[in-house]
Amino acid sequence: MGEPTRRERRLYSAVLKAQGRPSGRSRTGGRLEKLDSAARRILAKHGIARHFTHSTGHGVGLEIHERPRLGKGEPHACEPVSVVTVEPGVYWQGVGGIRIEDTVLVRPEGPEILTPASKESWVIS
Repeated sequence: MGEPTRRERRLYSAVLKAQGRPSGRSRTGGRLEKLDSAARRILAKHGIARHFTHSTGHGVGLEIHERPRLGKGEPHACEPVSVVTVEPGVYWQGVGGIRIEDTVLVRPEGPEILTPASKESWVIS
């Protein structure tokens, strides 16, 4: 609540870039670990990768968290017509964190974002 600091705006912008890169690259045949590393590279460029402590995303289906996993060392490729989350986030103990998430339909012709909510920041006073 309240006006974000300059640092908080920079951090949000970094996470937004990290979230958008894998979302736009999610297509059939793409390696899942490459989607994760795309997000990590952006966060590293902004000096906050060490605060990203989970995978970039996971499959959505019958369970809340299921395969495929968009994470380090995941050797599998995106399957046609699968649904995954793309949700990088950074967290600071005792402070809080930033996570931006989309649910993405992976298709041969490219990704379809199923959760097209605005990602513009807004202030609650």
